[in-house]
Amino acid sequence: MGETIEKRLGDLGITLPAAAAPAANYVPYVRSGNLLFPSGQLPIKDGKLAITGLLGRDLDVAAGQEAAKLCAINILAQAKAALGDLEKIRRLVKINIYVASAPDFTEQHLVGNGASDFLAAVLGERGKHARVAVGMAALPLNAAVEIESVLEVD
Repeated sequence: MGETIEKRLGDLGITLPAAAAPAANYVPYVRSGNLLFPSGQLPIKDGKLAITGLLGRDLDVAAGQEAAKLCAINILAQAKAALGDLEKIRRLVKINIYVASAPDFTEQHLVGNGASDFLAAVLGERGKHARVAVGMAALPLNAAVEIESVLEVD
């Protein structure tokens, strides 16, 4: 059957964190039929918001890519909490990448590659996805990036 998602994560030195609990009046994910909609994920590492500020003012593209990667790791943590087994992911359908940006910052697509490249590496063919990457004036808690996702699951 090939390498599992967990094996690919391990090969990359990544241990999924516990899925983040909601910070307000919402649930961490919703499943509707064979679609899983995790709530938006922030760049949280070790239980703390790890990367804050505006891209193009406080942060460079590399820092934004790391923030996007952390969001993607947290998406997988939510998927594991919802499904119990990452192998139940049929495919990543779409991600929406929200980048806190200075008014003249125009490289949101490059920031988004931090998540897209990571998810493709971990999920393989199942990780090929549609996406949008847009700039925002601000994000919750001054997060640099927030990502929402849709997954097709068993």
